[in-house]
Amino acid sequence: MDFITSTAILPLLFGCVGVFSLFKLLQRMRTNAYLRNAVVVITGATSGLGRECARVFYTAGAKLVLCGRNREALEELTEELAASLATKVQTHRPYTVTFDLADPGAIVAATAEILQRFGHVDVLLNNAGISYRGAIVDTATDVDKKVMETNYFGPVALTKALLPSMIKRRQGHIVVISSIQGKISIPFRSAYAASKHATQAFFDCLRAEMEQYEIEVTVISPGYIHTNLSLNAVTADGSTYGVMDKTTAQGRSPVEVARDVLAAVGKKKKDVILADLLPSLAIYLRTLAPGLFFSLMASRARKEWKSKNS
Repeated sequence: MDFITSTAILPLLFGCVGVFSLFKLLQRMRTNAYLRNAVVVITGATSGLGRECARVFYTAGAKLVLCGRNREALEELTEELAASLATKVQTHRPYTVTFDLADPGAIVAATAEILQRFGHVDVLLNNAGISYRGAIVDTATDVDKKVMETNYFGPVALTKALLPSMIKRRQGHIVVISSIQGKISIPFRSAYAASKHATQAFFDCLRAEMEQYEIEVTVISPGYIHTNLSLNAVTADGSTYGVMDKTTAQGRSPVEVARDVLAAVGKKKKDVILADLLPSLAIYLRTLAPGLFFSLMASRARKEWKSKNS
């Protein structure tokens, strides 16, 4: 009986593995087909997640438009990608556009340059952003505005600038890197969480409005990623935080997250959470048991206050 059972189960097991492998292969092929030769604009391309997204989209055969404030860093990344032999598909030398997302005039000029060069944009990946650390009572309003300009108004302005050309073609894909803090808020991150909540709301509205034009909208909400985001965060008085938080240091690899971003775009997903179990559960806790969630956040705030003042 054991022999019969084993001979029946093993072929079934191998068959399931084979079907799963075939499914993953077909998904990968579909993603590559979707992005190969596509014009992909990436903001904040020179560091952290943006840099790794540039690598994976380049490997997929996309025509990259790398955007950032540092021209030298953009050119360095371009040379690095162009010299890479890590891809087996046809690649295109990346094109760079230097501008500041906090400058509305620069966004208009950058959009005109991109459309003049390529004629259209297939995928816009809004990745650029800054973080924040500080107590609300100590934070200057100018700091709140600075974070909102980069994390919210900048991506919104760039998206609006490119939308008419996408609507005209009835084709395009808007992607925004939000944060788990666009769904829940934690103490001493008010400006950052507010900017990401606004981002989530805006692009959710955009998705509904663009459905009639067959334009895809994807919001991706990562948890902690091991990048320099906390090091470069602004504080209550506008100075640089300059500290690698423990949670950030223990975060996911940006390489891994970039691959998940590529897969989400290829599958045309609408809303994606890339976080560990506890942050993911916190989203549901905020909805299903808000009183408990608020108590936990108040406790966290007290602990941080005590730590800062000790």
